[in-house]
Amino acid sequence: MGCCVPQRIRRNANVKNIQIIDGASNATFSIFQATDAEFASIFPDGTDMELIEDLAARLGQAEAGRCLGPLWQRPILKRDAQGIHGTLFYDNADREIPATKREVDWDPSSLNPAQRALFAQHE
Repeated sequence: MGCCVPQRIRRNANVKNIQIIDGASNATFSIFQATDAEFASIFPDGTDMELIEDLAARLGQAEAGRCLGPLWQRPILKRDAQGIHGTLFYDNADREIPATKREVDWDPSSLNPAQRALFAQHE
């Protein structure tokens, strides 16, 4: 599945917000807006976490670049974001995330009791 042609997003358009978690010491943990098609390319099959290395392996380097390129033109302030729909990790190849790449599938021992209860409702 390829990424769609880049689109300009209107204010208040239906978008998905992606937080970038970078391993660099000066990372900003910024949020960028994605179209539905871009989001589906980055996070297929109901996933909400992805490693950049896995994205590039799945889509190919060129297609991953075409898909991500438009995102960098759509930052959004954290205070203005209406939720975070996905997390994309850069320079975190050693980071352990659930094999399903879904936030609700963390090992229960990694969570506090309130998170365990919340995630159990959304499995």
